[in-house]
Amino acid sequence: MSHEELRAVHQRLKAQLAEILNADASKEAGNPALRQLMEQLQTLTQEYDEKLTEAEDQIAELKRELFGPKADRLTPEQQEQLSKLNQDLESEAQRPDAASDGVLDEDEEDEKKKKLRRSTRRRGVRHPLPTHLETETITIEPELSPCPCCGMMPERIGEEVTEEIDFIPAKLIKRRIVRPKYACRCGEAGVAIALLPPRLVPQSRLGLGLAVHVVLARFDDHLSFYRLEQQFQERHGIVIPRQQMIQWAEHIATWLRPIYDAMWKAMFGGGYLQIDETPVKVLDPDVQGKAARGFLWFYAVPGGDVILEFDRSRGMAPVRKRLQGFVGTIQTDAYEVYQSLERKEADIQRIACLAHIRRYFLKAAKENLPAAIWFITQIRLLYRIENGIRDLMPQQRYERRLQEAPPILKTMRARAEELKPLLLPQSTLGKAVNYFINEYEALLGYLRDGRYEIDNNLIENSIRPTAVGRRRWLFIGHPEAGWRSAVIYSILVSLRRRGINPLEYLTDVFGRLPRAKTSAIHDLMPVNWKPQPVNSG
Repeated sequence: MSHEELRAVHQRLKAQLAEILNADASKEAGNPALRQLMEQLQTLTQEYDEKLTEAEDQIAELKRELFGPKADRLTPEQQEQLSKLNQDLESEAQRPDAASDGVLDEDEEDEKKKKLRRSTRRRGVRHPLPTHLETETITIEPELSPCPCCGMMPERIGEEVTEEIDFIPAKLIKRRIVRPKYACRCGEAGVAIALLPPRLVPQSRLGLGLAVHVVLARFDDHLSFYRLEQQFQERHGIVIPRQQMIQWAEHIATWLRPIYDAMWKAMFGGGYLQIDETPVKVLDPDVQGKAARGFLWFYAVPGGDVILEFDRSRGMAPVRKRLQGFVGTIQTDAYEVYQSLERKEADIQRIACLAHIRRYFLKAAKENLPAAIWFITQIRLLYRIENGIRDLMPQQRYERRLQEAPPILKTMRARAEELKPLLLPQSTLGKAVNYFINEYEALLGYLRDGRYEIDNNLIENSIRPTAVGRRRWLFIGHPEAGWRSAVIYSILVSLRRRGINPLEYLTDVFGRLPRAKTSAIHDLMPVNWKPQPVNSG
């Protein structure tokens, strides 16, 4: 029997049951047990019907995700609204970077810029080559002969210039550090020899350039140590065991740890942190036959540094320990650990993330639900306010938000309360509405201070590099070494947020760290770092 036939039989039996209940009302009055049994049967039938409807909705949603929409169509007005959500949907697949976090901007000027970029791509306009590139000039002279008319040799009247970009492959070199020894022939004055300059890893063959390359290849390009070992052997003819590189990485992370701690200390005192977490696979010798699961916790200041911390747990213990003594506001999604942390710690207040709320409504909008589109339209208005005040001082942002945002939020809340009784809790729109209502008070928190962001997109952008890494190197390694990856990732992500070239930074800082004093760590933080001037002599 097909699904439709079963459904029809169920509806017919339910109707017959209702008729029997109505016809036997007099018998039930004289038999309380029968009446109670009939009421239970009717309640169970209704509950079954609701759960069946929810299951059918979920199956339909899965079919849409697997095979795409087949029939549902919106009215022209709704379709026009939905067409404006393209950049919202695209932003979920590829979020903008921290420098251009203005999502959902509909200004005509921006649309013109987008059209210009698209037309430029179609025309294939070449970008000028950077002026800082080293230039090699090759002049190709033609074979000259006397002019057949006057017998004179041709003179140079101009030139044609063709530019190309070439790549000189990296190479490994063997650097010999020779320290001559001196002694008096009498043998009484001892031996004079220069001190060996401080090195990242004493008694090792790790040079400065190789250290930078290993760190960037492993943690920025996301190559596995196994693949790096292959590259060194195949391309350079040298064997550098991956276990050796792992030990180097641990030494390097130890050198970077004071910078990492100084970054956290500065963030901790600011009173406002965005927090998120992402899972990562761990090769744990205690878990046989499969990879264990760990988590990287992200703590960030909008536009500032990012601190990662590795832990085996996604529970409250790691985040509560990290935030011990913190006084201020955290911005998170609705994960229950953060909500419980707010209840347990009187000095911590949590504000919500509008991007997570929008994500639920976007999912419902994919099902062509007009109510979801209405909510997204209101969310666009909130983001438009943010785009208009992005360059203002915190106090000005605070004042503009209080003027423009509350009416929109109140309208959304009223509409959500109206819809909630009409929706199945497990439907996509029902989940979106319930999530919004549950997070509403926490969402209002961003109105309290002009420093606060409306969403957590800035820290989610920080998670993307490690998401790429998970697909390439698959595992974080031994759980005891998770701190190593967390320290190095924190430095690299913070550098990119500030527009600092990681190659230049690491080359400079690795050269300074072995001889740096504790007081110099402040100057090596990404926020304070300035490259050392090159000696002209």
